[in-house]
Amino acid sequence: MANDKKNINENKPKFSPYWIYGILIALFLGFQLFSSSTSQDGSATTPSQFFKYLEDGDVAKVDIIKNTRVAKVYLTSEAEAKEIHKKSKPTSFLPSATELPNYKFEFGDLQNFENQLNEVAKDLPNKPIIKFDTETDNWGNLLMSILPFILLIGVWIFIMRRMSGGAGGGAGGQIFNIGKSKAKLFDQNTEVKTTFKDVAGLEGAKEEVQEIVDFLKFPEKYTSLGGKIPKGALLVGPPGTGKTLLARAVAGEAKVPFFSLSGSDFVEMFVGVGASRVRDLFKQAKEKSPSIIFIDEIDAIGRARGKNAMSGSNDERENTLNQLLTEMDGFGTNTNVIVLAATNRADILDTALMRAGRFDRQIYVDLPDVRERQEIFEVHLRPLKKDKDLDLDFLSKQTPGFSGADIANVCNEAALIAARNGKKSVDKQDFLDAVDRIIGGLEKKNKIITPSEKRAVAFHEAGHAVVSWMLEHAAPLVKVTIVPRGRSLGAAWYLPEERLIVHPEQMLDEMCAALGGRAAEKVIFNKISTGALSDLEKVTKQARAMVTIYGLSDKIGNLTYYDSSGQNEYGFTKPYSEQTAELIDKEISDIIETQYKRAIKLLEDNRDKLTELAEVLLEKEVIFKDNLELIFGKRAFEKEDIEN
Repeated sequence: MANDKKNINENKPKFSPYWIYGILIALFLGFQLFSSSTSQDGSATTPSQFFKYLEDGDVAKVDIIKNTRVAKVYLTSEAEAKEIHKKSKPTSFLPSATELPNYKFEFGDLQNFENQLNEVAKDLPNKPIIKFDTETDNWGNLLMSILPFILLIGVWIFIMRRMSGGAGGGAGGQIFNIGKSKAKLFDQNTEVKTTFKDVAGLEGAKEEVQEIVDFLKFPEKYTSLGGKIPKGALLVGPPGTGKTLLARAVAGEAKVPFFSLSGSDFVEMFVGVGASRVRDLFKQAKEKSPSIIFIDEIDAIGRARGKNAMSGSNDERENTLNQLLTEMDGFGTNTNVIVLAATNRADILDTALMRAGRFDRQIYVDLPDVRERQEIFEVHLRPLKKDKDLDLDFLSKQTPGFSGADIANVCNEAALIAARNGKKSVDKQDFLDAVDRIIGGLEKKNKIITPSEKRAVAFHEAGHAVVSWMLEHAAPLVKVTIVPRGRSLGAAWYLPEERLIVHPEQMLDEMCAALGGRAAEKVIFNKISTGALSDLEKVTKQARAMVTIYGLSDKIGNLTYYDSSGQNEYGFTKPYSEQTAELIDKEISDIIETQYKRAIKLLEDNRDKLTELAEVLLEKEVIFKDNLELIFGKRAFEKEDIEN
């Protein structure tokens, strides 16, 4: 019996909403054309012009509507061929049983108009046909004006009856397929060119997802030993590290149906639509199993429930999440449907979503190290016409902290800079300019700056360079410039050492170097300016991290107020008392002031060299490591493994 009902439903013709849209558009256009053609009563003219046409023998017939005092003029075929009347004939897209008039006009008193008409027409060799009509014309116009509305109302009633009859138990969101999944399907018939060869670095993450692809292709390899493939894998990492790229590579390698969509695709203004789309997505995936579902930016619907006091159990986003939790834990392990998801905010995801049986694996996609950056450069340099002597090792060392997306942007910007300068290939300098452009902003050589401001900027940047050169653990200098970029009037570029752990003396040296600019202003001009805003922001964050996160303060001790789960971000209540807050503030201030005084002492001891370096900077506007070596000599503690 159930099968018979199923067959009946399957054989029932489906009424697609696109047919509805087509019918409505066709009716609308048809009404427009029909009304324009039937209501067109010829070009407007005046009685004086009409009598002139009448005297010339151009008029074949005149219809006089007595109650509206409107006259419709029909010309002879010879007159219609004249140049003056060519635009008077109305066009009709629909066949019409009656001939359309050429002109129409309004007249005054009927008796006077009739007398004048007879007076002119009596001397004509070919007298026109004069016909008097009553108010039937008004009824025709009224009918044509209300007919479109009657038809539209009838079509709408028909559509609503069809929809209400075929909706079954589905909610109102099923109307016009609004509850259907918006996932884009990639399969063997879809050309997806991205493969694992296009994903440089990320070796650990690639190994994890390759195993998932291998299971879908050869499941017996794993099931023969009693193993079960994970139901879900969550890609976690900073923005631009290649999470979505890795998913695209899975789509290109898997050769199985791959459903891709964003977490925001589930969100809709109608109640119940998000849950309906989740159900439809998993229904399609099960029908095409083995298959993969990829949900990008899953934090749009996977945010932890109950954190917002204003949202209750009927919150639409929570309903969508509840349906997703049910679907992920509802299908059996033998359905071969695997869920991949990506987010850079795993700390805010609901714990029920992260448990084993849903997202069994968390694959962390971190920022690339120097070796991985070199591999990423190799991928993005393939389509470029690069210089033969381009050193990839040099480029990878010049871009610490860059993500894969940043490196792609560097390669593109370098190509644009080379093309702008009329070069035939992209060389080393183009890449350095591209890095400067991305980090510092657009160069503004024509920015208006007074000589005194320029001198202050030069000593400020020279102070950074001198202090960093004198400290053992400060980052090695690459170049110093006083050419304005973006919102900054100058900049000192460093090549930081990539460390896995950081010691207190390393953090203190970096803070001292950052305060070298303000210290130079104090030493040379005996006054300070607002130019150190970004430096103060940086050192304040570092000092606060030393005290409240890493437990590197002797006064606070081995305590941390950092919560890796993201549950407490110092909202309404702080995890420490007011006395501790005062102690933390004082400790942060002491650390910063100590390093500031240390920077002033270093610059006072090397005042002559600071002035010499600033004068060179004012002359050249851009100086490099070589200029500092000429003034200070080589750093005695410089590490051999760091090359610029």
